[in-house]
Amino acid sequence: MVMGGTYVLAAAATVVALAVFGLVPAAHAEQAVEVVMEQTTYSYCEKLFYTIRVSEVTGEPAIIHIRDSVGKGSSAIPIPIAGHETPVPSRMAFNEDVFPLLGSYFIDVEYAGEKVTAEFALVDSGKKCLPELLKPVIANWVGGLVSDGIVISAFEEYVDKEIIEIPFQVTEQNMGDVRIPPWVKFIAAWWIAGDVSDDGFAGALQYLLEEGVIKTRSQGGI
Repeated sequence: MVMGGTYVLAAAATVVALAVFGLVPAAHAEQAVEVVMEQTTYSYCEKLFYTIRVSEVTGEPAIIHIRDSVGKGSSAIPIPIAGHETPVPSRMAFNEDVFPLLGSYFIDVEYAGEKVTAEFALVDSGKKCLPELLKPVIANWVGGLVSDGIVISAFEEYVDKEIIEIPFQVTEQNMGDVRIPPWVKFIAAWWIAGDVSDDGFAGALQYLLEEGVIKTRSQGGI
């Protein structure tokens, strides 16, 4: 019995030694889901972007919630998972109306029975951006569905005067008199596609307004 016990103790000691020197692999479960942030700090006018990585594609979507530091969050958002890595770009930039609270935000992701959380910070860099409400109006204008006057009226209504200052007032009486050169629609289309920044688009329009290229009939030259 003593000899048998000695063998058992020796075997146990051998296993411990092998584990200490890393010769016996440790048993662990592979993480089912992971959230990889493109960056950890965002400011207004920037778009959130992250990637969901999964160890196994189950055919089910990942369910995400985005919440702020006081617990206020979005409704459940299903993200289809078709591969081991799924990029998740936001279609809308951060703006103060939707995200008035600065500080920490959290992305909660649930997939395959596992829950993980990623964190990012939202800061105010002082940058001003064009509101998303403007894009449908600009898209309709580029497509020839609305007039030049409606576009300028939308800028007056939705855009902060610190971004674009309209040197004339658009009314029901003069809305049909507003003229924007047709080639400006190319710049607008590039902005809608994301190829021109808010600053670039707003700066171009402000320059054209100040130079009298965008104007009303009453200003002459039309």
